[in-house]
Amino acid sequence: MCGNHSAVPNSTPARRAVLGAFGASLVAGLSACAAPESTAPETTTPELSPASASASPEVPGPNGALSVGGEVPPSYSAAPTPTPTATKRIRRTFIPDYQLPPIVGGLAPVITKIETKHPVVFLTIDDGNIKTPESVRLMTDYDYPASLFLTRDTIADNPAFFNAFKAQGSLVENHTVTHNINMVRQWGYQQQLNDIVGMQDYAFQHYGRRPTLFRPPGGAYSNVMRQAVAAAGMKAIITWEAKANAGKMDYQVGNSLRPGDIVLMHFRAEFAADFAAFRAAQLAAGLEVVLLEDFLGVA
Repeated sequence: MCGNHSAVPNSTPARRAVLGAFGASLVAGLSACAAPESTAPETTTPELSPASASASPEVPGPNGALSVGGEVPPSYSAAPTPTPTATKRIRRTFIPDYQLPPIVGGLAPVITKIETKHPVVFLTIDDGNIKTPESVRLMTDYDYPASLFLTRDTIADNPAFFNAFKAQGSLVENHTVTHNINMVRQWGYQQQLNDIVGMQDYAFQHYGRRPTLFRPPGGAYSNVMRQAVAAAGMKAIITWEAKANAGKMDYQVGNSLRPGDIVLMHFRAEFAADFAAFRAAQLAAGLEVVLLEDFLGVA
């Protein structure tokens, strides 16, 4: 166009044609600029939960009874259960600030609560009577590891069922062969030892690991039992101060979960309701569910 200003034809039809083409191009460009940007699908950030030992010769069990006595109905305070949200969490790890007491004088220590500054809680599930796919799904969906204190006579009909819990990070522990809640009162050392060792062997046969933790049937224990537990190769007796039961949380101390609490549940028909009650309490307290064996260094 330099030196010759007649690059655009002077005739009206020609000028209209050129301007028409230019206008169409301009409109197309503006339309493209105004098109909305494509956005990636909305994502949901996974939920992040901010997540005592006793080795004295005679200590009260979780039900308040002396260790030499039989089972006494525990004293709990009930607390309302908030509704849990159905979102998964990110598992956090913690460097343990608690040391498992040693076996002294041939007696296994008794642990009712972990003294820790970390925001952690420990889930334990007993017996194994009711076996439902729903229990496996809930534990897997929410990535909750637990210590499974199983009784041989209640799982013998389908021991393979609990392999699914092993796969999701839980461990099988010892809750005797027969679940005799009066064993501390009715049986001597050898009979208690036989019942405990029988479950040790059964667990190893079916799950490839000998349990390191023991839960007394009904919660009652004695020095004789502590001696038998140590002789069977286990590291501690585990009791509790909080439990999920009948779709609500019950507490022996306070009205909410505390860091280091060991929580009792059971494989029962109301597993889903108990699990929901525990999860709601755990989230409300800002605690992380951690595997007890990992924290104690006995996995």
